[in-house]
Amino acid sequence: MNMNQAITAIKMGTLPKVPVVLDGLSSRFIRDNRIIPLEMKNNVLKVVMADPSSKEIIDALRVALLADVQVYSGDEKAIDDYIARYYAQETQEINKIIENIDDKGFEYAAEDGEDVGHLKDLASEAPIIKLVNLIIARALESRASDIHVEPYEDELIIRYRIDGVLHNVETAPKKLQAAIVSRIKIMAKLNIAERRLPQDGRIRIKVSNKEIDLRVSSMPVLYGESIVMRILDKEGIVIDLERLGFTNSTLAQFQKLIQKPHGIILVTGPTGSGKTTTLYGALDKINSPDKKIITVEDPIEYQLKGVNQIQVKPQIGLNFANTLRHIVRQDPDVIMIGEIRDLETAEIAVQSALTGHLVLSTLHTNDAPSAITRLLDLGLESFLLSSTIRGILAQRLVRIICPHCKEKDISGVGLEGLPAADKPADNILYHGKGCEKCTFTGYHGRLGIFELLVIDDDIRRLILRNADANELRQMAIKQGMKTILEDGSLKVRQGATTLSEVFRVTQEV
Repeated sequence: MNMNQAITAIKMGTLPKVPVVLDGLSSRFIRDNRIIPLEMKNNVLKVVMADPSSKEIIDALRVALLADVQVYSGDEKAIDDYIARYYAQETQEINKIIENIDDKGFEYAAEDGEDVGHLKDLASEAPIIKLVNLIIARALESRASDIHVEPYEDELIIRYRIDGVLHNVETAPKKLQAAIVSRIKIMAKLNIAERRLPQDGRIRIKVSNKEIDLRVSSMPVLYGESIVMRILDKEGIVIDLERLGFTNSTLAQFQKLIQKPHGIILVTGPTGSGKTTTLYGALDKINSPDKKIITVEDPIEYQLKGVNQIQVKPQIGLNFANTLRHIVRQDPDVIMIGEIRDLETAEIAVQSALTGHLVLSTLHTNDAPSAITRLLDLGLESFLLSSTIRGILAQRLVRIICPHCKEKDISGVGLEGLPAADKPADNILYHGKGCEKCTFTGYHGRLGIFELLVIDDDIRRLILRNADANELRQMAIKQGMKTILEDGSLKVRQGATTLSEVFRVTQEV
């Protein structure tokens, strides 16, 4: 930074709600020098300083992070309050743990013979319990869907996934790793002595009279165990199809499909694209006293009233295929299969559809037409598939522009990425400036973008002759199918999301 350059004052209300964590920049340095990192982008660090004229601090930042430094001034009291809230308290807590307990006891031991009693003692220390509770509480405040606890050679990094994107939020000393991981495993009722094999568990907590479930997964990695906690807010799930982001025409077609008495309907997309939520929405729509609905899931994420839900347990032989064989004896009208993973499951789904059941399931493919070629590649007969498949919905989730800081993007950047027919009449797009409500990301919440392939006679004829995905796609578009990219472009024109966000989730389509 040029010291003669004018220093811009920043509004203190625009400081990050989730503190920015950077390698090489300790909480102690932030506290001692009264600085707040805003963001690190394109090798430029933006920082608010109580003393923006301090060349020594700016030089130290430049050397520590090997980056250019852009300095802003701010209200000193607000800076101190922010640091006290987000940096000092947690750092003092961690320092207290280090000071109060023998360092030797907290060192992470890689040997398999770690004393279980010692691990329990470490995890039962009051500061460790408080620290883990703080990590979970802050994740809930930040609207995170997942908490990642990742061990590296010399530190433990905590990350939150907010609206589908990961953010670094905290770094803990390596010596606390065994204690933090053991505390989470004890809460999830996992075996803390077993660190060589993956484990799954669940934590149930009550926050502000709301029941929150955390699905916990531990996985051995190079420097210890990686823990991921998926936050399942029972009251936060949206299972109303009308609120998921469907256009009126696509919603009408999809609702017509799920009212059919038999056949297979698939929802496709990558992990985390909202497939299960859409299926729950479909079940909620068709759920009535005159229908028997059974689901086979791994895992059961949310409980649906009036629906018989089965959790598969492969370790005792209760997998999708075995469970489905017995389900047909339960006289169901509708069967939901969590995922079609193999030929055996696909064949049972087809047989169920042929014998008068409506089958809903998910598949991991990039677009709707690829689902057909994927099932044929698994080994399904084309004549069986063509006679049972009714429709395929492909989807992605895009972040919604934050309504609190939404503004016109008059730069025109991104307009060139839109086809001429999709460009807004006034050539104006929107973006989120970033505010406290959206944790300064410019986005708040997510909605779906979809493409729905309805199987008609022309598509059936293509399936029968084993046509490839490209041929199927061309025919579907000719029949009026709107692609995911087209649906995304529509959401951009409507000012619901940004073009960069649509490209982020559709770049493989």
